[in-house]
Amino acid sequence: MTQDDADAFGRLPVRQVRELSVKPMPRDRWPATLAPVRQLLDDGLDLGAITVLVGDNGAGKSTMVEAIAAVYGLNPEGGSTSSRYQSRVDESGLAEHLQLVRNGGASKRGFFLRAETMHGFFTYLESIGDSGVFHERSHGESFLDIVVERSRISGLWILDEPESALSLPGCLALIGLLRDLVAGGSQIILSTHSPVLAAIPGAELYEIGEWGIRACDYDDLDLVRNWRAFLDAPERYLRHLDG
Repeated sequence: MTQDDADAFGRLPVRQVRELSVKPMPRDRWPATLAPVRQLLDDGLDLGAITVLVGDNGAGKSTMVEAIAAVYGLNPEGGSTSSRYQSRVDESGLAEHLQLVRNGGASKRGFFLRAETMHGFFTYLESIGDSGVFHERSHGESFLDIVVERSRISGLWILDEPESALSLPGCLALIGLLRDLVAGGSQIILSTHSPVLAAIPGAELYEIGEWGIRACDYDDLDLVRNWRAFLDAPERYLRHLDG
């Protein structure tokens, strides 16, 4: 690591996520029964400027990023550290057992962009007199609009499965916006099923599954290999749906 790299790392809002030693989570209690969550509690997770989590549905990605957002002070349903709204309490409780290792003097600001709760977040913005017209835009357009509008926030950006709102060009546009945020000093944590978003340059990639959490090169991700195999010969997969 060069001195410039070390200086940049020292400016990141969060260096590591780990278990709160004074309040350990019982390992027989969900979500600690999930292997990735248990590994996060046992070993902690180091974060870089861009950290990408990939894995199947139910593996624990959203549970972990939601908890990290909550510990950081972000609303679990999305928004900045000043957002205060709630539509339905369904958090896992993991946040109560985590702590963040922060860098002294780094930004404490941030933003949590969560695809499944964006409608509620936009309604909340309207209720407090926000001038945005997000409900009048398409899902994907509003998703990119909110990143652009809040890009002045330099700090920790957490995104949970944003590809659900985005086309391929939209995913590429989001990568460009995220690179701009990082260039401006922000840190990114991204949970995704998209091989496009997982390809964001400079990302530290972690694959989440029944094995726990493992660092992985892009070409070795199950996500990438499975999509390549499907696109190469979709009939091999689709024929299993017959009968």
